[in-house]
Amino acid sequence: MTFGSVTRKTFARALGIASVGALLASAPLLVASAEAQSTSNTRVGRLTCSVSGGPGFIITSSKALNCVFRGNAGKRDYYAGTIRKFGLDIGATTEGTLIWDVFSTGGRTARGMLAGTYAGVSGEATVGGGVGANVLVGGSRRSISLQPLSIQGQQGFNLALGVADLQLHSVR
Repeated sequence: MTFGSVTRKTFARALGIASVGALLASAPLLVASAEAQSTSNTRVGRLTCSVSGGPGFIITSSKALNCVFRGNAGKRDYYAGTIRKFGLDIGATTEGTLIWDVFSTGGRTARGMLAGTYAGVSGEATVGGGVGANVLVGGSRRSISLQPLSIQGQQGFNLALGVADLQLHSVR
């Protein structure tokens, strides 16, 4: 079977190489995430994000987010942003939801504290309904850890594995 001018065997080989490359590229982030988890032991709340749908373009994808952070005391803080994935990303999905428990080294919350850049490893598989997980570390002085609590519920066909980059900015 061929995909344009590419045979199934060539496509499978390229897919395998891309998968190994994505795993190797994400290895340093796994170490950073483990280090952050060992020092970030205070859960300060939960971040729930609505994620736009869209296509993946083999090397990268980018999706818009609208998020609500609810601290342990019940206060809400609103964010908008973008999650980008670098690595293998093939297919397209509809919108979904990501939910993370938020951990901080200081254990305190403040308006806008989640604004910043986060990085980590990402994995997702969708055929019809699908799931994915994104463990991310970042924020102010890399003091925030976002641990997946609920995986994204989405529809479509997609396979993604690689490095995730999350940009959040405070709204309101």
